[in-house]
Amino acid sequence: MQRNLWEEFKGAFRKTNNGLIQLIIINGLVFLLLRVTEVVLALTGVTDATAGFHQGYLNLLGLPSDPGQLLLRPWTLITTFFTHYGFFHILFNMLFLYWFGRLVHDYLGNTRLMNLYILGGLAGGILYIIIYNVSPLFVEEVGRSSLIGASASVFAIVVAAATLMPDHQFYLLLLGPVKIKYIAIFYVAMSFVGSIGPNAGGDIAHLGGALVGFIYVRQLQKGLDLGFWIQSVLDFFRSFFARPKVKVTHRSAPRSRPTAKSSASAQASTSSGVPQDEIDAILDKISEKGYESLTKEEKQKLFNASNN
Repeated sequence: MQRNLWEEFKGAFRKTNNGLIQLIIINGLVFLLLRVTEVVLALTGVTDATAGFHQGYLNLLGLPSDPGQLLLRPWTLITTFFTHYGFFHILFNMLFLYWFGRLVHDYLGNTRLMNLYILGGLAGGILYIIIYNVSPLFVEEVGRSSLIGASASVFAIVVAAATLMPDHQFYLLLLGPVKIKYIAIFYVAMSFVGSIGPNAGGDIAHLGGALVGFIYVRQLQKGLDLGFWIQSVLDFFRSFFARPKVKVTHRSAPRSRPTAKSSASAQASTSSGVPQDEIDAILDKISEKGYESLTKEEKQKLFNASNN
């Protein structure tokens, strides 16, 4: 069973176009690691160490409000949106990420979903630092507060989905069908009101992520992908873990002349007039970049194939 679980875990990261599940797994693993460590420290009676551990991982993984501290810990711009503390914090973030992320994945593809998650997290963190250092309301908190959580990234995906498909409906308990544009507006409004409340830093980050989600889709509709550079960075790091390709050569037997039967079979496999390898390439493109990335010719070929 352990072996099967480990194989499933590895399989989730080997699959292409599986970014949504990978993001959820990474967030879950980080949360479990932090919580298990804290529980072990508490059970062994090391209370001072428990408090120190909590502050320690905030310093290590949380985004500091002080730009000077950020210069010493630049990685926190990324780690902040993979780190959670409370159970309900990560639960609701991952549920929203899954629900709205599926829409973005189906419509825009895996690559742009990843772009949105990272851009939203970065924008939320940067806006958090700017507001905390500019607004007199937070001047005393600079250097004493840190930001953690994937909420800014999730808000970017929620608003992006609502911008793409404003009239798409979710069925909510007690409310019934609700258009996702109203869900997005409600949560953005709540974050704006909460930006002067006890979770001001988090709510400010939400607004930064939401703004990026809207701008990203609007620019994408104009033909500009603001996250193009992210894939270059990710591909660079993936290259360190890629297995080298082994070139294998072999001798094959001489090909026999096609018979009438084999010719008929080949003709049947392309009865739509479109070779199967072209159909496969079109389906791969949809999975990677979304249906809207297809040209008119590719859409027509897919339509012809589906009607045969």
